Amino acid sequence: MDYQTLFTAALGLTPPWEVQDIKFSESQNRLDIWVGFPEGNTFTCPACGQSSMPVYDTKEKTWRHLNFFQFRTYLHARVPRIKCSAGCKVKQVMLPWSRPGSEFTLLFESLIMLLAKDMPVNAIAELTGEHDTRLWRILHHYVKEARTKLDFSKVKQVGVDETAAKRGHDYITLFVDLDKSRLLYATPGKGKETIDSFVTDLRNHQGNPDQIKNVCCDLSPAFIAGVKSSLPQAQMVFDRFHIMKIINAAVDEVRRYESHENEALKKTRYIWLKNQQNLTAKQRNKLESLKYEHLDTVRAYNIKLSFQCLFDQPNRVSGEKFLKRWYYWATHSKLVPMVNAAHTIKAHWNGILNWFSSHISNGILEGINSLIQAAKARARGYRNSKTLITMSYIISSHLNFNLPSVCP
Repeated sequence: MDYQTLFTAALGLTPPWEVQDIKFSESQNRLDIWVGFPEGNTFTCPACGQSSMPVYDTKEKTWRHLNFFQFRTYLHARVPRIKCSAGCKVKQVMLPWSRPGSEFTLLFESLIMLLAKDMPVNAIAELTGEHDTRLWRILHHYVKEARTKLDFSKVKQVGVDETAAKRGHDYITLFVDLDKSRLLYATPGKGKETIDSFVTDLRNHQGNPDQIKNVCCDLSPAFIAGVKSSLPQAQMVFDRFHIMKIINAAVDEVRRYESHENEALKKTRYIWLKNQQNLTAKQRNKLESLKYEHLDTVRAYNIKLSFQCLFDQPNRVSGEKFLKRWYYWATHSKLVPMVNAAHTIKAHWNGILNWFSSHISNGILEGINSLIQAAKARARGYRNSKTLITMSYIISSHLNFNLPSVCP
């Protein structure tokens, strides 16, 4: 087998395409491969499918390919254009090794998409010797293309939460299918307009806003207003984690105020905030030594423990009775932070009790958020929201990029 035949097979070329020349430069660490077709060959129109169209003209183009061992490899070809007799005007023919407009082969792009799930793009750029901006164009293209094929017609339960894009007040909002554990949509910001944007995207993917039965979110006024206006048929369910966060913040506020007068409470913050089963032996012993003291922090802690039992109630009726008793206890505790927390619970009463009919939470979304933040940490941040959103889709949207495999 001669080297042209060998490389034609290795590149997966099919007639009329064949390797016509190869140039190897060890000093430049580079392999160049010229691909061509026999003179007089005809092609199919990429617009209408009309076959046997003669070549109108050609243009020399180059594509970066997978490395040949440690050597950077480039494909060169004179790409033909045809003038379709069916009236499609002059069109460039489809190439089996690259998509239109790309400067990379499909196999090279497939490798980039594969590596991007686990490696920072800057590291991939250094590994391949390409500028990261060129690689981001690949990622943006395939994510956009893959999302156009998504079908949201069966989406019925959605989780909503924001995640930090950068330090400060730069956020993106994530929308997750709670039944399929996949990221549906991500958009910059965390205001009411993000819900409107999601509904537009939902419709663009065959989804029906009136079909959304439940939306799980935190107590953000912007999210609440957005869901009420854009998803009026959906039942709002406030996430258990965020509800407990409000209670925990109140307990910690009581502890911080009381610790000014009681040295024993200093450096005990996590004892009161962690679940009892997660306490270390040392923390458990410290809690035992304090919980029988006449401390406001202990009273606030007991109110917190009682609230956690809400989600152990068998149904909504029992849950509401329990919550009423808890609310009375908290509001009569004379602990201002706990009273304020109880009033917040009262203001979101139905959304909290809606948990009994749906039993959903944003635990899945928190897991996805953790993966996104881990990727951001590996990359030492992203330069803008667009790159973070693209990476979020790659990590957690289960997208089908329809690329050739770089592995046998």
